[in-house]
Amino acid sequence: MAESMPVGAVQAADAVGNVAASVVHDLSLWGMFVNADLLVKSVILLLLFASFWSWAIIFEKWMRFKAVRMMGSKFEQAFWSAEALDAFYEKVKRRVNHPFAYVFVAAMEEWMRSQRRESMPMLRNTTQPALQPSVRERMVQIMSVARNRELEELEKGLGFLATVGSAAPFVGLFGTVWGIMSSFQSIAMSKNTSLAVVAPGIAEALFATAIGLFAAIPAVIAYNRFSNELNSFAGKLEDFCVEFSALLSRQSDVQAKVA
Repeated sequence: MAESMPVGAVQAADAVGNVAASVVHDLSLWGMFVNADLLVKSVILLLLFASFWSWAIIFEKWMRFKAVRMMGSKFEQAFWSAEALDAFYEKVKRRVNHPFAYVFVAAMEEWMRSQRRESMPMLRNTTQPALQPSVRERMVQIMSVARNRELEELEKGLGFLATVGSAAPFVGLFGTVWGIMSSFQSIAMSKNTSLAVVAPGIAEALFATAIGLFAAIPAVIAYNRFSNELNSFAGKLEDFCVEFSALLSRQSDVQAKVA
């Protein structure tokens, strides 16, 4: 009974193992991408593009919200320290570059139009207050429309971050499952279950999941952060609309008493 394999067979087996190990395999990030399946490569490229676009949105939103907060604070300080709304309106309307100013100018333009209509001889009625209820309603509606429009501008891009944050891990997992299936098919065809043969293919497949998480985690964090900032700013803008409407109503009452 033979107790050992022939020397030639052992050498042949070692040679096959050395060839297999040498083919494998560059386990660097670039090597895993190059050696990955075509579909896995497509998934990785898609996720990298989503990650790049997410970071572009993150930087843009970070700068945008920072500027909006600063300009909003300056506007409120200037607004409440202004002596006359007309003079402040003439100053602000030259450069409307943030939501507070946009809402203010939209409301003031409606108020100015109503004042001009009331000053016309055919439409003048001195027995009515300067700011009619219908005008107040129109101003509230205009401020609401302007507020929603500005919030929509600030919200642009957040939907993409939410999509990347929720879908990227599953897209990466799809690439991983496909890559592992291809690896097992290759193992079945070669009939070689050596770890040196199995591990590289699985590593290349898992690389897709890693890229998916790389794209998803910053997107989720940024989406939650910017959503909170958007809700906070929306509350401040709503408060300004209410306070501005109340201010105009008080001025209307004063004008009505004087008249």
